Amino acid sequence: QVRLVESGGGLVQPGGSLRLSCAASVTDFNIYTMGWYRQAPGNQRELVAFITSGGSTSYADSVKGRFTISRDNANNTVHLQMNSLTPEDTAVYYCNALRELIPRLRYWGQGTQVTVSS
Repeated sequence: QVRLVESGGGLVQPGGSLRLSCAASVTDFNIYTMGWYRQAPGNQRELVAFITSGGSTSYADSVKGRFTISRDNANNTVHLQMNSLTPEDTAVYYCNALRELIPRLRYWGQGTQVTVSS
């Protein structure tokens, strides 16, 4: 059973920073694309950023230049560094793991709340 555990959420003022982490309990972490999604109240879940096994990254337009995704294959961990946060970034952030080889399995974490407010 694969488990993804997020940490690092919380309350931050506009303009502040947070660093989210996701620890994955998989034996073949290095063949997973890891991603972060978020869901604000009343909105659909949206992709924030992902990083492939080879280290290629992609970001939603709304976070480009402010957020950075990275992975630590030695520790089965993915991070999301979030800078210049705005109230529009308030959401529950979910870690996602997508296996790049067959079987193409996908897993979700429980989510961590990020609130940007003064």
